[in-house]
Amino acid sequence: MTDKPGKLSAQALGLAALSTTNLRALPRLPRNPPLPNQASGPCSKGTTSPKRHCDFLAVPISQQQILAGEVGGFVCLRRLSSSPFSFYPPERTGTMSSFESVVVIDGKGHLLGRLASIVAKQLLNGQKIVIVRCEALNISGEFFRAKLKYHAYLRKMTRYNPTRGGPFHFRAPSRIFYKAVRGMIPHKTARGAAALERLKVFEGVPPPYDKKKKMVVPQALRVLRLQPGRKYCTVGRLSHEVGWKYQDVVARLEERRKAKGAAYYERKKVAARQLSDAKKNASVKEETAKALAAYGY
Repeated sequence: MTDKPGKLSAQALGLAALSTTNLRALPRLPRNPPLPNQASGPCSKGTTSPKRHCDFLAVPISQQQILAGEVGGFVCLRRLSSSPFSFYPPERTGTMSSFESVVVIDGKGHLLGRLASIVAKQLLNGQKIVIVRCEALNISGEFFRAKLKYHAYLRKMTRYNPTRGGPFHFRAPSRIFYKAVRGMIPHKTARGAAALERLKVFEGVPPPYDKKKKMVVPQALRVLRLQPGRKYCTVGRLSHEVGWKYQDVVARLEERRKAKGAAYYERKKVAARQLSDAKKNASVKEETAKALAAYGY
């Protein structure tokens, strides 16, 4: 907000600490004739870079020089046509980052590479992520093509002892997804290593994540990204074909989990129905209703 001439606020009085001599000593930008709609327009918000047809001064002011003690750093000044310097405190454009404590993502129906890229970016930003049901991730293209590509990957090894130096070819779906994310992160730096520490990957839905809310990533869902009729395959089938030995174990545990979830949902529906019936049949005495109304209920 601009202060009216003759009425100086405490923040505007803080400019008195800068003498006229100091202002003249500062480098002035070349003055261009202002446009009609820029003669009384607002100043650039919180920026030190000049705009064309405006006369700006970027003056560094410390908190001791401002009587109000609210603004520090760079303060933008502009000379208006019919008023003295007007004071524009820099606005706080940045908002506090909002992170969930842990985001649990259900991997079923997501494309492997698209989900990995989004997860990698969020990990670098500081978000903790858990991926469950990695065996249900999808890969675009027919299964035989994906199998040929994986066998070509298996042939890549070092000339010396491969069990010592790698590369290590993981067969489990969770490790395949983990390595896809690792390839999108500078994992050899401290920042990248810290980002990978925020990622957890699982086959199936082990406890305690079976009782937590799960999310999906619309930008990586196969039904939203692949055209109808396009071929695709699952990571679980590919892993089983190349040596993963726990497909049956994970499937058995998933059936057990789904049975428990269905039983819980039935109990939840019965409890909700009983609560609804109790509210309909509830009768409150007149004296009790008046007492509750007195307290705002």
